Amino acid sequence: MERILIVEDDRDVRKVLKNYLSVEDLDIDEASNIQELREALSRKDYDVVLLDIMLPDGFATEEIPRMRAKSKDIGIIVISARDADMDRIFGIELGADDYIVKPFNPREVVARVKALLRRMKGHRRNLSFGKLEIYPDDFVVILDGERVELSTMEFKVLKLLASNPKKVFTREEILNMVWGDEEFISDRVVDVHVSNIRNKLGRRWIKTVRGVGYKFGGERNDGNYR
Repeated sequence: MERILIVEDDRDVRKVLKNYLSVEDLDIDEASNIQELREALSRKDYDVVLLDIMLPDGFATEEIPRMRAKSKDIGIIVISARDADMDRIFGIELGADDYIVKPFNPREVVARVKALLRRMKGHRRNLSFGKLEIYPDDFVVILDGERVELSTMEFKVLKLLASNPKKVFTREEILNMVWGDEEFISDRVVDVHVSNIRNKLGRRWIKTVRGVGYKFGGERNDGNYR
């Protein structure tokens, strides 16, 4: 379920947007000022933020590049009473994906959110294996709809194996391809990282090929990057 954050100081506007968006089976959170926006972003990852830029504790335009720096995949739609062309251009140049002027038709907001989500899904390049999704460009792993935190090297090992699901890799190959030319690293470190990945994802995803090394154990949903 995609997560949407509504950042708006008017409680009635938040209520209307939440009611309309909830019908679309979206997970909705709310914030009424910049401080609550920052707190929400520190707790969760959101797919789309609906952002009113005139908030009680400041002008929220500075939050747009901050959100974009944290996650290049987050969708940002500005909702503002400022309707001058330069305001729209400024918002887009800062990194917003769309700009909606108040007063608005809530059905239009829903349509724009859904359109943005479709575009974002099309741009995200991921490896999909049943309930496991791996986003190589973002160092993100999703299992059963929940994000799983892997270390950088754990992720690199998983990505290597998952990108070549029919290939068996020796420990030496994994060591060279993930750690490179670093000296004084034993191939035992590969076993440790595979063990850590299994503890976090379960044992089914990485198979041991006795006497050789490891291979990925999942079948791609469609056989391709998506």
